[in-house]
Parts: sequence; structure tokens; C-alpha cells
Amino acid sequence: MVTYCSSPRLLKAMSLSPSMMNARVPDGAEFLTAVYEIDGPASTAQMMAERICFDQTIEAEADLLPHVLQSEIVGQVQNLQQTAGGRYEATIRFRGELLSGDCADLLNVLFGTSSLRGDVRLLSFTMTDGLLSSWQGPRFGLERIRQILAVRTRPLLCGVLKPLGRTATELAELAAQLVEGEVDLIKDDQSLVNQRWSPFEERVSRCAEAIDDRSRRRGRPCLYFAHVSGASETMRKRAARARALGATGLLIAPGLTGFDAMRSLSSDESLNLPLLSHPAFLGASVGSERGGVAPGVLYGLLPRLAGADLTIYPAFGAGYPMSQQDCLSIAQRCRESWEALHPTMPAVGGRIGPERLSELRTVLGSDLAFIVGSRIQKDSEGIPAALREFHRAMRD
Repeated sequence: MVTYCSSPRLLKAMSLSPSMMNARVPDGAEFLTAVYEIDGPASTAQMMAERICFDQTIEAEADLLPHVLQSEIVGQVQNLQQTAGGRYEATIRFRGELLSGDCADLLNVLFGTSSLRGDVRLLSFTMTDGLLSSWQGPRFGLERIRQILAVRTRPLLCGVLKPLGRTATELAELAAQLVEGEVDLIKDDQSLVNQRWSPFEERVSRCAEAIDDRSRRRGRPCLYFAHVSGASETMRKRAARARALGATGLLIAPGLTGFDAMRSLSSDESLNLPLLSHPAFLGASVGSERGGVAPGVLYGLLPRLAGADLTIYPAFGAGYPMSQQDCLSIAQRCRESWEALHPTMPAVGGRIGPERLSELRTVLGSDLAFIVGSRIQKDSEGIPAALREFHRAMRD
């Protein structure tokens, strides 16, 4: 283990004064603290940690900023330690004054310039209570979703309306079969927008009606998440129309719209609907093992902070570059205690069949949702029968 120390050579190279490293912290100051993984050896890691401090704040050499301001603006290395894999974890603290309370500022301070390097990985971040208090997080959260659905302990099942190319009527018929098969949630596929095969208003109206009708017959609700991603104004109009047409949730892809877009929908009192976050376009941000954003941050912490009540991510062993530890980390970030923020429900997908449920539950627990997509549509016994196999597997 290597603990950071300010060597004269390093300080000279970075134009960073020793007094800045020991600057007095005002009482009641608020901080954002991030952990990065960087390359060694120790001297290289120390230099890179200091480079991150500057790149994520002033993005310039220190002599361009008056010394009195450096301790207030430039990030400060709190710790540097070697990991089992030979790389180094750098813990860096940023002053809360750098943030204005939106996702764009947060992401820029956390990883804006450093994301361009390819050899720096953002592992995690935390905030002091004062900073975190400005974030609402999920409006409903895991427990409230369970209460609405009257499902206490087992995992939830989420059906998908797909594929693109089916008419609104055909998708509504599929929705009815999914409810008959006892799914708890139904979402639009993220490819469904406003194409001629199933225009937005017709699709949402028909599917919402079919889901409501079958839910009443079975005596238990099923939440329908209509896909509303789009340009800012378009998205807001779609969200309002989806609610008016009977949707009971909204699907949004923050990798396409931005996390602030999702946050704005979550905080909209006129909507008051749960949000399901889809990972479209986010996968590239995970990067390699040396760079990018750790899955627990990208699919867990960030969607939760921005208001996702559920967040979708690919399961390990499903053909995606996701390890068992990656998936577990996401689930933990979604559900761990985080001041006043409600837990987000993890939702795992990726060609999941009933034979995998036991394994996934053993690793990830039962407070999660399984995304069941096109595979059940190929069952010779029909969709309801295929879904009964999932329920049977969850009881075993």
C-alpha cells in the first residue's frame, strides 16, 4: 500500500505548492469525493492523480490561477494506494462550490476531461450530506414499486413489447398475453419511438388499454413503461401524452437524452410516474478495464441519483462484457443506504431463460427485476405458458 505524499520533484512538475495540499478546510464545507483507478508505478500514479486534480477543475497549469484560489478550486488528493492488480486507486476530493446541482456539472467534474485519456477509470463517488440533499433520487423507489404491484419478496418479471415492425394492434395483443402470463411490468422496446408501423399515440393508447383491461381481470396491477426518449421538448410532450393515454411509467435512455433529462421527468409533479432507465448508448462509456466508468457507477449510482426507480443492465453470462462482480456491484449501488435517496430496483436482461433465475438470484438477491424479451415469444406452448415456467423457477 502506498499513501500519497507530496515530493518536491512532483510538486515542482505540477506547479502545486505544499501549502495547497494542507489548506485549511472551512467548517461546514461540502465535498464531492471520487475514486479513480490509474496506472503505476507509484511515481507515475502520483503524477496522474495530481493531473486529474487539475484536469477536472481548471484544466490549466497552476500559474494561471492566483494561489489563493487554488486550494478552493483545484481538486486535492486524499489517498493513493496500490491495488491487487498492480494499478493504483486515487481518492480525490473536490469542493462543493464547483457544482451547481445538475447532472451535467457533476459528470464534468467527475470525469469530463479525464474520460478522454483511456487509462483512467472512475470507480465510485460520494457526496457530503449538504450536496446530496439537493438530489431527490427515485420518486418511488424499490419498496414503493413493490407496494404498488403487491409483490413482497420475489423478483419482478418485466415483459417487452417488441420487435419493431409490429403494428400498435399487434403490440397491444402481445401486452395482453404478457399480463395473462403474470408479468409485473411491461416496457416498450427502446427501438419503439414514433415509426409508421406503430405511431407513438396509437401504440401507447392501445397498449395501455390492453394492459389495464387484463390487469383488472386478474385483480393485480401491471405497470406499463412507455418509451419517451427524444429531444428535450419532444420528450416532455411525449411524457405528458403517455400519462394522459394511460401509461403508468416512463422508459428513458439517459445515454441518449442525458441524465438531466431523466431527472427532470422524475421531479415533474404533473407526471408523478416511476421511471425505468435503459442503458442504450451507455455501454461504450464502460470502456476497457483500464479506462471508462465502472458499471456500478454508470448503471447504478448515476441513474439512481438522476431519479430512476428501476435501471436495466445486461446480466453476466449473457454475451455482454459484464462479469459477475460487475453485476453485483450495480445491484449493491442501487440498493445500498444512501442518505434519504430511495433504493433503485436493479433490472437484469439479456436473453434470460428460467434456467438462469436460480443462479442470478443467488448472486444478485431477490430485490430485482428480470427482463424477459423475445425468447418467450418463440415458445410453442404460447407466451402465458412460457411465463409460467419463469414463475415456477422463482418458486423452486
